[in-house]
Amino acid sequence: MLSRLAGVLVPCAGRLSVSADPGAEVAPGSIVAANHTSLADPALVLAALHGLGVRPTVMAAAGLWRVPVLGRVLEEGGHIPVHRRSRRAADSLDLAADALAEGRVVLIYGEGGIPDRTDAGEAAPEAFRSGLARLAERTGAPVVPLGQAGARRITSGSVAKQLAGLATAPLRRPRLHVHVGTPIRPTGDLAARTAHAHAAVTAAWRTAAARIDGLPVTLAA
Repeated sequence: MLSRLAGVLVPCAGRLSVSADPGAEVAPGSIVAANHTSLADPALVLAALHGLGVRPTVMAAAGLWRVPVLGRVLEEGGHIPVHRRSRRAADSLDLAADALAEGRVVLIYGEGGIPDRTDAGEAAPEAFRSGLARLAERTGAPVVPLGQAGARRITSGSVAKQLAGLATAPLRRPRLHVHVGTPIRPTGDLAARTAHAHAAVTAAWRTAAARIDGLPVTLAA
């Protein structure tokens, strides 16, 4: 349901385009790792993946399950709550590993949160937490780096500014772009695997950011 809703609503809020590296694919049992910049970017990512025929299982902050209606949709959709800074934090990796073993695609945000900025500009992904690297090592699943740009043009800053941005987005029609990179298999120790994934998502984000600014982009061969 979330993917379908995103596929309908995002085109109303902006001009979404999608690109991919040559040969890039989101195969069953893959981990999709995306950059997190705004409350709006999960909708962009879901809409883009929906257009590619991918319906991911999303790892998201457990607090969202307490939101009326949304919580029920997340629960019924089999998405995975992440209980940060609690004894239940490891449960999310267990559930994600089970989902991957079943051939589902799991969407994870390596940064683990939204950057504390008030402007609507683009910026490179912040440092990743270790969960992504640990999940990839544990399951052997390929990591598909995904970069999104433009979400902060819909919602960013204070609550009032975010509400205003959301309300005016259908009139402003900001440019939005999602780029799917070539799958990787992070190697090395935990720090090296985390850095490898971060670099791949950053590269995908740079491509997406260049697209919304109308800059020429050379995709990886």
